Formats: sequence, C-alpha cells, structure tokens
Amino acid sequence: MLAKLLKPMAFVGLMTISGMAAANQYIIDRLNKPVPGGVAVLPLEIKGGQLPEVTYQGHRVLVVPSEGKALAIVGIPLKTSAGQQSVQVKQGGQTQAVSFTVGTKKYKEQHIKLSSNKHVTPSAENEARFKRELDEQMSAYKQYREGVVPSNVVLDRPVDGGRYSSPFGLRRFFNGQERNPHSGLDIAVPTGTPIKAAADGVVTIVADYFFNGKTVFVDHGQGMITMYCHMSAIDVKKGQVVKRGELLGKVGSTGRSTGPHLHWNVSLNNVRVDPAIFVGAFQP
Repeated sequence: MLAKLLKPMAFVGLMTISGMAAANQYIIDRLNKPVPGGVAVLPLEIKGGQLPEVTYQGHRVLVVPSEGKALAIVGIPLKTSAGQQSVQVKQGGQTQAVSFTVGTKKYKEQHIKLSSNKHVTPSAENEARFKRELDEQMSAYKQYREGVVPSNVVLDRPVDGGRYSSPFGLRRFFNGQERNPHSGLDIAVPTGTPIKAAADGVVTIVADYFFNGKTVFVDHGQGMITMYCHMSAIDVKKGQVVKRGELLGKVGSTGRSTGPHLHWNVSLNNVRVDPAIFVGAFQP
C-alpha cells in the first residue's frame, strides 16, 4: 500500500510530505546516487519553520520539506572527481559547510554514423546559430524560481514504452569525431508518441534548434528544469503553466538525430544529471 501511495511522490506543500510515512527515506533511496553526473540527497534541519538556503559551487540547490526535515537535492557535475564535496547551508543568520562523498562511475562510448557532416562540422552560419541557441538554453538552466516546491521530485517518465537507447554520460563520437558527453537520456519510441510533462511547471523555451531540433524546456521550481527535444510537434507555448502528465508535444527525429526518439534532460542547480535516477532506471 505504501509503495502505491509513494510512487510517484507528489508534493503539495509542507503538510502533504510531513504526513506521508517514510517519505523521507523513499526520496533518499530513489534519488541519492552520489556519483559524477548523479545526485546527492542531504537531510537537513528545519529551524524556525524556514527551509535552509543551500548552495553548491555557487548555485542555489533544490530544497524540499519531508517528514519534518529538509532534503537538499544536489546535482553533481559529470566531471567531478571522486572524494569529498560540500554544500553551504545558510540558516538563522549562520552558514556552515555540509560534506558528502562522491563515488566513481565509468561511462561508456558510442560511435554514431551520420549521413551528412552538417551536424558534425557546422558551417560558420550554423556555428553562429548554435552559439546563440546555446546561450538561450544556458540562461534557462540558470533560472531559480524561489519558494516553489516541485510537484514531484521522483519524476514521471515522459513517454510510455520504448527502450533507453543512449544513456546519460555516454562519450559520443559522430563520424569519428568526439563531441561532448551525452547530457540526457534517449528513449527510443515511434514518431508521434505523446511526450508528457514529468512534473508541474512553467514552459520557458519553445524552439527549433540546430542540434536539438524542436525543443521544450519546463521549469519545475528551485532550479529543477527538464528539457525535451528532437520533437516532431510542440503543443505548448512559452509561459504556459503545465501539470504533470500534460501533453507537451510528440516524439520525432528533428535536429541531430538518426531516428525517432526523445532526448530528455534533467537539470539541478545548473548541472545536467542522469534522468534515469528520477524514474528508477539508474545503473551504477
């Protein structure tokens, strides 16, 4: 019965979380994967009825209430070395460091053959376009909506069915040339498959990008942001408020893509982390 109540977990203010038995441990068990590209969940005290303010590497961290505690949900950069890390916790006019340990994880390689070098060695015009688009995306990832608790931090899977075709962190080679590691999770499903919001949020980007194709960003609050790309159709507008499970668009193969799939990103404190963690599909 407990599993039925908690999967997926919903947050509707302080009372919902504190009143659900074992919610704290459930979130820790599901999300605490402290490896490069992973997530650290740190239990903290709530003093004076106020959640603490937490920062990591200069960026604000998502903090949610759970069973009378505060849980800091920290995104760990993919290039982080194994060993001790710490967050800064500000509360009651005082700031202290809280440490956590990052383990190790080895990521695989993927070699992809594209029919054209257009998306491997872009023209000067396309390179300029890419830089403009990247700036727009980086700006969206940096946003931190204060005082908003995400509806659920154990996220809903954005598409039904399909297989995980390219995992997060994959070292990618396009036509023999190495590019940035894979910053999201690819789910291979047919063109036209509905794409749903993984949690409540506000649409902050609706665009057709050079590499990502048709793309939607959803801001869930406190720096938790999801991206959905390579879409064939978009059914939302910038600024639109969406509920978890609401239709965002449909799967496609636009941008740099070799076939229909959803590329799904999850970002915490301006760090792209493994989406598999949030849907119970993480592989150590």
